[in-house]
Amino acid sequence: MALPIALQSLIGSSLGLVDNLMVGSLGETAIAAVGAGIQPFFVFWMIMFGFSSGCATFMAQFWGTKDVKNIKKTLGFAITASSSIGLIFFIIAMFFPQIFVSIYTDNPEVKALAIDYVRAGAVCFLALGITVPITSCLRAVQQTRLPLYTSTFAFCMSTFLNYVFIFGNFGAPELGVFGAALATSIARVLELLVVLFVVFYNKNIISGKVREYFGWQKGFVPKVFNNAIPTAINETLWGVGTSLYVAAYARVGITAHAAVQLSVAINSVFVLAAYSIADAALILIGQRLGAGQLDYGYELGKRFLKISVVIGLVVGFALVVSARPIIGIFSEVTPEGQRYMFYILAVFGATMFLSLINSVNIVGILRAGGDTKYPMIVEGAVVWLIGVPLAFLSAVVLRLPIYLCVLLVRMEEFIKLFIFLKRFFLKKWVRKVTDDM
Repeated sequence: MALPIALQSLIGSSLGLVDNLMVGSLGETAIAAVGAGIQPFFVFWMIMFGFSSGCATFMAQFWGTKDVKNIKKTLGFAITASSSIGLIFFIIAMFFPQIFVSIYTDNPEVKALAIDYVRAGAVCFLALGITVPITSCLRAVQQTRLPLYTSTFAFCMSTFLNYVFIFGNFGAPELGVFGAALATSIARVLELLVVLFVVFYNKNIISGKVREYFGWQKGFVPKVFNNAIPTAINETLWGVGTSLYVAAYARVGITAHAAVQLSVAINSVFVLAAYSIADAALILIGQRLGAGQLDYGYELGKRFLKISVVIGLVVGFALVVSARPIIGIFSEVTPEGQRYMFYILAVFGATMFLSLINSVNIVGILRAGGDTKYPMIVEGAVVWLIGVPLAFLSAVVLRLPIYLCVLLVRMEEFIKLFIFLKRFFLKKWVRKVTDDM
């Protein structure tokens, strides 16, 4: 269950890494611009991830009793809400991109390039508003290979188009940073078309007539909404908060900003693949809870926590060991920037197991049982009351080396570890949320 999700996450996170790899040859200013421009897309992705995973709680529990009818209705609601959010982001990105960019950089040269990046990538918001709920639904019904195949297609298209548009190959204009976002936009639209074709042309189990996705009975929408909104708010607070970490780090200087941006992109390849265990936990535990096997669901949760420790240590070690060879690829980064990158990646690797335990617990286990409001409040408070102040204090006030800023902020993971392990053992999340629906 987890392996196809891990591969999809690995490929999906590599889209951003490809942008950074190819733009890296244009210098640290271009890297910093992509780092600032990509932040609204990251925030949007977290909103989509949070809302879709909140809906996936119901999809997984409905799948536990093979209730395909209500799975389709949940999917219809998820697409409606996600597309509406995507439209808002699209309008801002297309017509007022400076609203996004000004938050993350105050360098005029970086800001100008970042505005071009955001505007060129605006269509991604519309495409992902539909793609993310559908792929989340496919995972919930244990069809994890289809999202893997479509993500592989998007990755290949994005890589090829990056090569074409960034450097002006095959007769195309040389568009630099703008070309990187344009390539990603085209790849995301093509990915959406492939997903729709695979689901509806091949008569997938989640395909149906338009009316099957709507016509929600009384009480259906409020119940799903009350579970999905806290997860969306949770991921939004986390996403905006962590993007503000980058905004704080950017104040240290272009070299530090570029080092953080590249390190985050490299780390995401490792961490998102590892986080797939959380998605698998939500699906498998949710199915057991939906089938009424509450004790089995709790024991399965404990097993997932143990697995997350092992995977976190292994993946973290792999990140540290491979850091120097990967950094060597970015030849345009100054020696100082490469040194910063190694220290930052070492911090990420050493704390990987903490991040993974917290992710599996919050995203996988607690959400499987519909326990979403408590994590929303607690995680939001930890990020905004501890993480964000530490980021700005260390980077802007104390002017510490960038890797020490990152280390201080990562201390938030220790705090979340103890709080959410206690929540797990209280068993308040062990419940069936699909009763009376």
